[in-house]
Parts: sequence; C-alpha cells; structure tokens
Amino acid sequence: MNLFEKIFNYKMMAQLDEHGAIAVTTQERRWLLMMLEHPEAASALEADTLARLRQSLGMDDKLQDPERIRGIIVEKAGSVSSSIYHPLMRTLRRMIVNKSGMQLLYSRKDGTILPRQTGVPYKLEYSMVKREWYLLWYNRRTRSLMSTKLRSIQQVQEIPVSAEFFDQAAATLARQLDKRMQHAAIEIIPAYNKELSRILYAFSCFDKQVHYDEQADTYTIKLTFLGDETEYILSKLRFLGLRVRVTDHPFMKFRMREAAQKSLARYGLNLEPAEDNNGVMSAEAE
Repeated sequence: MNLFEKIFNYKMMAQLDEHGAIAVTTQERRWLLMMLEHPEAASALEADTLARLRQSLGMDDKLQDPERIRGIIVEKAGSVSSSIYHPLMRTLRRMIVNKSGMQLLYSRKDGTILPRQTGVPYKLEYSMVKREWYLLWYNRRTRSLMSTKLRSIQQVQEIPVSAEFFDQAAATLARQLDKRMQHAAIEIIPAYNKELSRILYAFSCFDKQVHYDEQADTYTIKLTFLGDETEYILSKLRFLGLRVRVTDHPFMKFRMREAAQKSLARYGLNLEPAEDNNGVMSAEAE
C-alpha cells in the first residue's frame, strides 16, 4: 500500500468522520438514483424527502437516465428474497421520533396472538442473519427489553406518554442492550492492507472503529455487535480467509480453530485438542 492510499483510507476518512461529513462517489449517486426509482421508494420515504433527493441528484445530467445504468448491469438469477421494507416502518419510526408510547398486538412463532401489550418503541433493527426487520421496545408490564419481528405485528396503536417516562424507558433499554453487546478485535494482515476497503465493507453493517499502528503497519478493526450476530461475523471471517485474524474474542478464536481442524481432517491430518491460556479448546497437530 502506498502513502497516498494510507492517507486516504485512514487519516482523511477519520477527519471526515469527526466533522460528520460523508464522501459520496459517482457510483453511490447512481445507486441512490436507482433506489429512488424502485416501486417501494414512495412508501419508504416521505414525499418531501423523496423530492429533495431527486432534486439533488438531478443536478447531474448524466444520472437522469436510470434505464441506461440498468442496461449495463447483469444480475444472475437468485432465490426469491423478501422485501427489505415493511409498511409499519414509517409508523414506528414516527412514533420513536415523537417519543410516543404504543399498544401492540403481535403473534408468536406458532401463530398464537398474544393479548395487547403496552410499551415504548425504542429502535428499528435489521438482522443481517435472518434478513428481516425487528422492533426493539420497552414492555411496560415486565419493564424489560423486547425484540419483535415486524411481520409478527398484527396491529400497533400510538398512545401518549410523558417525555419523562419515555426517556426513563429508553435509558433502561440502553443499559440492557449494552449488557448484550459484545466486542471483538480483528487484525488485518499487513500484506493485505491494500484490501482495507473491501475488508471494511464486509463489516459495514456493524459499529466499528479502525486503529492503525504505524510502526507495525497494521490495521485493527474493533467491532461492536449483539451476541446473536456472532455466527454472521464468523461467516464473514471465513470468507476473508488469510486476510484477517481475530485477536480478541475467545469464542470466535475457538470457532475459527474448530473450522480449520475440521477442514484439515478432511485431508487426513489428525489434530489433537488443546487448551489455550484462556481455557478455550483449540487444536494442535500431532
């Protein structure tokens, strides 16, 4: 990686992040234009927001013809995927912004509809593992964090609550979520520093910080994620292969060693399990 790439990927992006600025490329503008032409765009965005986005993109004459862009894209046939937009998203998002309470009617996995529950909506979250939207909310009766699939919600009704109660509920959920959060440090092997952008893209849906050790010429990505997203991160790590290694997360390190052990065993190399300093089972060759 040359000096210019290091400056662009690390120092410049860090300064942009500190000032709240976003660098938008021509490709991203074209992607946004195609998104705005999608049939669900009118339902997903407010009319004013949609108009302003289209007006901003209209400043570039080259972006006026989405059909021309689609013509150069070839997509392989894939399995049918569910829509990433749900009709309740705008309603729930508005309730969160307005700090309102809600009365919720939703069903279990077996289809049983539960009695109406009252609470406070906190956050809309998309699961990359299950590929669907969830509502994180505060259950007023149990005073606990709840996670409900949007497709399981039968009906939601807005109810007024005091600003003080909403803030208290939000603070309670923030503490409970913080306890469920996990952290992992992933080191990029210096030989693959030139692929930093690609590696960061693999973890783009997670909160992360990037640190650069100039003496060792090494980037370290510190991820923050929920425990049930561990398997998804492991799949990304296996995809990246030799480019990265986990330096701080005992369970992930164990799972990666376990996967390597099973892969080598297919080729006749027997491995003996051993314990590392953290008491986690690992594998060593005979």
